[in-house]
Amino acid sequence: MWRFLRIRKDRVILLSAMGLAVCAGLAALGYWYFGSPTRLSVAVGPDGPAARLITAYAEALAERRRDIRLRVVAFDDVRSSAAALEQNKTILAVVRPDVLLPVNGSTVAILREEALIVVAPTANKITDLAGLANKRLGVVSHHDADLPAIDSVLRHYDLASPHLMLVPLERGAIAEAFASKRIDALALMAAPVARETAEIMSAVLAASNGKVTVVPVDESEALALKTPALSTATIPVGSLGGRPKLPEEEVKTVAVSYRLMARTEADRVVISKVAQYLFQMRSRIAQAAPSVNLMKAPDIETSTSATLPNHQGAIDYFNREQMTFMDRYGEWLWLALFASGGIGSGLAWITQLFVRKRRELVDKVLDRLLCILSEAREAKTVNQLDELSIEIDGLVTHAVRHARLRTTNTRTMTALLMAMDSARAAVAERRRVVKPSLLAKRQ
Repeated sequence: MWRFLRIRKDRVILLSAMGLAVCAGLAALGYWYFGSPTRLSVAVGPDGPAARLITAYAEALAERRRDIRLRVVAFDDVRSSAAALEQNKTILAVVRPDVLLPVNGSTVAILREEALIVVAPTANKITDLAGLANKRLGVVSHHDADLPAIDSVLRHYDLASPHLMLVPLERGAIAEAFASKRIDALALMAAPVARETAEIMSAVLAASNGKVTVVPVDESEALALKTPALSTATIPVGSLGGRPKLPEEEVKTVAVSYRLMARTEADRVVISKVAQYLFQMRSRIAQAAPSVNLMKAPDIETSTSATLPNHQGAIDYFNREQMTFMDRYGEWLWLALFASGGIGSGLAWITQLFVRKRRELVDKVLDRLLCILSEAREAKTVNQLDELSIEIDGLVTHAVRHARLRTTNTRTMTALLMAMDSARAAVAERRRVVKPSLLAKRQ
């Protein structure tokens, strides 16, 4: 019986230890889930402004110990980086939509826009794209996709070969090409305020005696509707040169974009933080990648009807509708509270069960002592009395252990001691009666 009580006590200790271990494990799991940074992979193309921007962003996140970390995965070209997103190899990617638009991608930020810039010496009297008919157009490409983008615009104006001759050029050959009359105008895809653009325009101005016309793309809205990968753009006054001011007034054109895109099904809270940190850390990123100053938010005014969809997480950030901790985990917290109440009730029930078992065992001890009291008065031999004395000693040992562990209250212990004293007294009294009678029988 007392062995059973020790087993019960050991089970209580074991269950308590297991409960503490489970709580500690859950606490560690919660700390890991909520405290450790979320790690995302981002695909980038070859070394260029967009790739350097993302690399600088990843370094800034690690430096500032943000809860988002980026692992930059380099690819040979922007087509491969977009394909990596489309094939679910990465969560994020730098994408140029006119090259490849992932079917599962949504825009987080527009990292860079490169406008179609067409310039010609004023003396050539080319004032619109239609004036390029039967001319020679030099093309400076920074990317393999630049020429197809320019060609798609020219085909809209029916300027495909043989109505127009395209002459690929290196940047250093621009002045010589104009001087030797090999080209009548020049086209390139570039950010108007970029340093490379300024260098090219300096060469054009030098070859044109400082008189250059910036040719507009008058039908840019129609082209953007016709080819969604293109967007409308404006070349600001003086952005191509300040002396002389070039252009003298705003010029309409089209542009291609380099975008940071994420999987559409990616967690909106995580992507919202990606957008937030990207724009908040702009000044830090600019130290290593000045092109971040050309970055802008996607158009969220028409987010539901955008041809190039925007990620819901980015929309949350730009609309200042980011989900709070309670928005995201409130339901789970309420469920956890209800569950903890149930678990607490269950543990309390188990505790009461063991307490009742211990009380039942104490009652059995008391009952046994009362039985010993009766058996002692009816004992016929000394051996019977000796066995009862040994049993009483065992009960005393367990009573002392109970007192050490404080598993019984004072009134119960008093009753146990009174019962033990009475049982011992009954055994001793019966022993004084049994021994003389045995001696008399022997004589």
